[in-house]
Amino acid sequence: MNRDQNAPLREDVRLLGEELGAVLREQAGEKLFDTVETIRQAAVESRSQGEMPVKRLRQLLDPLDDETLLEVARAFSQFLNLANIAEQRHRERLHRHHQRYPGDPDTDRGLRQVLAELKKAGVGDDKVKSVLEDLSVELVLTAHPTEVTRRTLIRKYDRIADLLTDLDRPDLTEEEEQDLRRHLREQIVSAWSTDEIRRERPTPVDEAKWGFATIEQSLWQAVPRGMREIEAELALAGLEPLPADWVPIRFASWMGGDRDGNPNVTAAVTRQVLLLARWMAADLYLRDVENLLADLSMHRASDELLERTGPSHEPYRLVLREVRERLRITRARMEARVAARPEPEGEGYTSGRQLFDELSLIDRSLRAVGLSAVADGQLKDTLRRLNCFGITLLRLDIRQESTRHIDTLDAITRYLDLGGYADWDEAQKQQFLLTELESRRPLVDEAFYHSDLCDEDVREVLDTCKVIAEQGPEGLGAYVISMARTSSDVLAVKLLQKIAGVHHPMRVVPLFETLDDLNNAGDTMRALLDIPLYKQRVSGGQEVMIGYSDSAKDAGFLGAAWAQFRTQEKLTAIFREHGIPLTLFHGRGGSISRGGAPTRMALLSQPPGSVAGRIRVTEQGEMIRVKYGRPSLAAYNLEQYVAATLEATLMPPAEPRPEWRAEMDRLTEVSVDGYRQVVRDDPALVAYLRTVTPETELSRLSLGSRPARRKPGGGVETLRAIPWVFAWTQIRLMLPAWLGTGAALESALASDEETEILRAMDEQWPFFQGAVDMLEMVLAKTDTRVASWYEERLTDEGELIRLGDTLREHLADTVAALHRLTGHDSLLDNNPVMRWSIRVRDPYTDPLHLLQAELMARLRERDTDPVLESALMVTIAGIAAGMRNTG
Repeated sequence: MNRDQNAPLREDVRLLGEELGAVLREQAGEKLFDTVETIRQAAVESRSQGEMPVKRLRQLLDPLDDETLLEVARAFSQFLNLANIAEQRHRERLHRHHQRYPGDPDTDRGLRQVLAELKKAGVGDDKVKSVLEDLSVELVLTAHPTEVTRRTLIRKYDRIADLLTDLDRPDLTEEEEQDLRRHLREQIVSAWSTDEIRRERPTPVDEAKWGFATIEQSLWQAVPRGMREIEAELALAGLEPLPADWVPIRFASWMGGDRDGNPNVTAAVTRQVLLLARWMAADLYLRDVENLLADLSMHRASDELLERTGPSHEPYRLVLREVRERLRITRARMEARVAARPEPEGEGYTSGRQLFDELSLIDRSLRAVGLSAVADGQLKDTLRRLNCFGITLLRLDIRQESTRHIDTLDAITRYLDLGGYADWDEAQKQQFLLTELESRRPLVDEAFYHSDLCDEDVREVLDTCKVIAEQGPEGLGAYVISMARTSSDVLAVKLLQKIAGVHHPMRVVPLFETLDDLNNAGDTMRALLDIPLYKQRVSGGQEVMIGYSDSAKDAGFLGAAWAQFRTQEKLTAIFREHGIPLTLFHGRGGSISRGGAPTRMALLSQPPGSVAGRIRVTEQGEMIRVKYGRPSLAAYNLEQYVAATLEATLMPPAEPRPEWRAEMDRLTEVSVDGYRQVVRDDPALVAYLRTVTPETELSRLSLGSRPARRKPGGGVETLRAIPWVFAWTQIRLMLPAWLGTGAALESALASDEETEILRAMDEQWPFFQGAVDMLEMVLAKTDTRVASWYEERLTDEGELIRLGDTLREHLADTVAALHRLTGHDSLLDNNPVMRWSIRVRDPYTDPLHLLQAELMARLRERDTDPVLESALMVTIAGIAAGMRNTG
């Protein structure tokens, strides 16, 4: 392959830019095209000269009327989306190169390299196979509001990516190439003619359907494809084959189950989402069975199968027709339940085991009569899908805040004249909860539900538990308690499930989020394990969730990262001591300040022993589309998770040296203090956020079903982590990702001894390496001059200008400190693809930033204006596309 692996990317960007230009001429006219091209050239020239194009761009933009401003914003936004398609397509190209040339140092590290390293390290095949057999990777799809692109446009963008793939073929004739270019132009015209902005806020059910669509359009193909690739790598390494239906990957979801601070997620919504998921699963398996019916026409069959069918020339089809009918009944029943209609007669499937047994019978027969090659085809893919997705498509988690459980139990104890549960100390709460968990009598009667104490919020908690009771265990995952702080928070959920009559209780997962909660997590879990009843109930395993978003908002990136690391160390040691398997659930987002990182970096950055063959991770917002939106990319990313989990389990990083721990303690003390001095203590911070960034305008964009704030009004503490990150990203300041870290690095680098320690950490400790690499990436996307544009246009208040100057000074100092630490002359010296990606986008994001500031100013003067609002929403979406992550 050509040494310049990125030449095809540049060619794709050029091609898409040319086609978009032609579409602008055709659809919007020569005048708009000339305007857009003049603005683009001004931005390119200014950037190439190292100057900011503010004055020149303003001269070009000021005379334009509102309608033209909207079209200009759409043009620049559209190009950035097309550039993203080219990059996504290039990632697929590089992944293919990685498969063909796994020894190339420029390729990613995949399963083949991990298996070779394990063999080199003397890890036996039996040990590798044992870990692989029990390997568990569960990816939890969440609808956090960071996907700004409409689904209808995503489909068009996927088609454009397919056409770029077709244009890559080396054997194209001139006629074929022209035909593909014509189809490419059609898709770009279609995208240009489609409204970019979601006009209505999605409901939780809409979000769940979006998740189902990701499974239907990509993951349904990606899972068996990825498993075949993994299987091939294991065979190449000389490992004995694993069971034919082995799948170490599962999917869960928060869409329709995450009610933390979202009043739109109700018990009725959760019930509907569970039914729709089962409907979709039945529909997808029906498609598989139809294909199997077409293929399995053979007559040779085992005695076991013929006992079921009797003599037949097509015994497999006889069984599959029965399977098809039961799937049709299952689908019809789910549809009837959603619509509250009478259910049809007949026997459907109520568990995945029932369907699995039917298909396994066919599989055994095919293998018994020498037709293994047939069994290893579509049937094997379906069995793997069944092991991955089950009969319920995915497992739905429930998430609720701990205070809602406290309020519910408080209402119950007051109804029973036992006093106020909320007023009791921890010991009293535990005593009550443990007594009631062991009691056989019901705690409340039906009259409670009609009492004044059972208000709307209390009823909602109890109704949610009733929905859990209605469902079988296959469709439900974890009950996650946000803001978990005490042992009683966990016991409370166990009791609430008992009250509702849940026969197969959901596992209860405390989520530790803030800095204090992370630091106290070990004590909380140790106290739980000291309770014999609790320890006995979790003897098979405990799951604990580590929150990245709120901890970083509370303490800054570096302080949160070190707290998360230490918490995992403590939890791993505690559960090892008690002999109970621990699964750590990582609540990561797409941005660095919310735990975003490449898969291998993220897993190898964890404390040694904390992965242990089991990992659970959230995949959020736009990252679902980026990583799993196309089957080839999804298959690659699934393999990456399997490879990284195997590596982190069998070749974990070494324990950090004592001097490294001491250095991290010093760094985080300075970092947290520096971060909080601004975020908590500077009275201008909230005003700056709401004046200079589009934080208040984000509520106009119909991103997701959740409100942007946990509570109306208030300061930063009431703002959700995602809009907090999103707002700073829009003005290129990226404050949550670096604030405080620069001061910490500066302080350490002032000492020769500490400098030497830091450089050793950067060279030898994956945790610190990952933090530095991600910091370097995010700093490369910052631009202090862009942030100053917003200030210049949106405020003349002295305190806000003073704070802006301070933040830009802190940012410059952070960049300088990072240069000193890494020795790099410029950011991303070690990542030329990312550096080029940012540089090629700047001429398109610059006009959008300037437009956004102008539109914000005009809208704040006029309050409402449909055209300006649309233009502002386009700039928000366009900048998000240009930055490649939002929150």
